[in-house]
Amino acid sequence: MCNWLSTAQEVTMRRFTFTAEELDAIRHARYHHPHPRIQQKMEVLWLKSQGLTHEDIARLADVSRRRVQRYLDAFADGGLERIRSLPWKGKANELAFHQASLEDYFLEYPPRSTREAQAAIDWETGVRRSLTQVRVFLKKLSACADARSALSRPRPTRRNRPTS
Repeated sequence: MCNWLSTAQEVTMRRFTFTAEELDAIRHARYHHPHPRIQQKMEVLWLKSQGLTHEDIARLADVSRRRVQRYLDAFADGGLERIRSLPWKGKANELAFHQASLEDYFLEYPPRSTREAQAAIDWETGVRRSLTQVRVFLKKLSACADARSALSRPRPTRRNRPTS
């Protein structure tokens, strides 16, 4: 029994050494990295570098003890590069595959409403999206054009139509 206890204590009492470069990178990234999850991981590493226990780190970083252990395991396995990586990729956007053809279609036939754009997307690609998703896609589409695309250009109305 005593042997098991000493082994368990060794696992929880792992020692980490951080180089000066790693500490500088950790110190900077815990506040300046663009992703909040990476900031959280860096905070855990920073607190560990200050010699705090896992319980104190979990309390101060507002994470579970298991998460502290996972972050430290990741650092031990792959260093800061492993800590900076995010394990999930997200779902692939089906409309991204049709972006070029949809942009060409909308330049030729500009939609007058989001509902009209939704119907055109469904007709052209077979992909059905909600009105909100269509709005987001149209904004991304016009932002990718670098200039004002037909989607964001003002359209003639009765008031501003040139008279002959």
